[in-house]
Amino acid sequence: MKLALALSAGIPLTLLGAALTFGGPATPPPMDSIGAPFRSLDMSGLPPVQTVPARDGAALAYRAYAPAGGAPRGSVVLVHGSSASSESLHPLARALAAAGWAVLAPDWRGHGATGQRGRIGHVGQLDEDLEDLMAALRPAAPATLAGFSSGGGFVLRIAGSARQGLFQSYLLLSPFLGQDASTHRPDSGGWVRVGVPRLVALMLLDRLGLWRALPQALQDLPVTRFALDPAARERLTAAYGYALATNFRAPADHQATMRAAQRPVAVLVGANDEAFRPERYADEVAQAGQRWPVRVLPGLGHIAITLEAGAHAAIVETLATLQAGS
Repeated sequence: MKLALALSAGIPLTLLGAALTFGGPATPPPMDSIGAPFRSLDMSGLPPVQTVPARDGAALAYRAYAPAGGAPRGSVVLVHGSSASSESLHPLARALAAAGWAVLAPDWRGHGATGQRGRIGHVGQLDEDLEDLMAALRPAAPATLAGFSSGGGFVLRIAGSARQGLFQSYLLLSPFLGQDASTHRPDSGGWVRVGVPRLVALMLLDRLGLWRALPQALQDLPVTRFALDPAARERLTAAYGYALATNFRAPADHQATMRAAQRPVAVLVGANDEAFRPERYADEVAQAGQRWPVRVLPGLGHIAITLEAGAHAAIVETLATLQAGS
């Protein structure tokens, strides 16, 4: 019946088939400013992976960092960026723990040790996983959800949703607000390629209620590919299927999501960010009618905001202010 509706709406099977078959993303050349800093990353003290069960029985992987000095001043749950895993946020997590926070750094489903890389079962599953993690681990209050890049977009998704009560505050680090935001650079500065025809075809099928009925091979067709070098493609998540690409970001109407956020939120971005336009974040916040602090850190690029000691100091200061006001 739904297929008949699609056909009657003027969506011929031949066009859908062509979009699915030939409309996928190209593979971008490696983006050295993103990949190179991780080649010499100090991974000493990396906590072991632990797991808790999700509602569907999957093992949700995470790393836990104990706060320096015993009793935590609060907690921070971290959301890594696209293609990455909890390991990429080890320097930041270590700095936050040294400043007194209990830190949880999950591998979000479709990345690292959680699930099958590049895929999730349905749009919204990451939101459910977050609920399950919070219920199982019960991090100390006040709790902040902090995310970087696409992970920052996902944090915004939660901050403006019915689940925003899970945390007392939210921190967006160089967040991907969406391709329609004024902060957007084409292809995120070279980091990603999107197969728009395939993405649109799968979106139409999803809106008609047909996506879940597709064979898994079609559900998992890549709609985005990332600018990884060959060695990184072996370790990281090189491409996303439709559901993960749709879920691991801010909703399409990012302004409505920003307006819906009622808990304290702050934004930090490097002045030299090559993936997004740092000078536009304050305008986006003002357009949404919010008064969130937006801090632009001099001399820092996209990845540096998670790796550099100066950025860590700014993040610690911002977190302390957020949690004091929550």
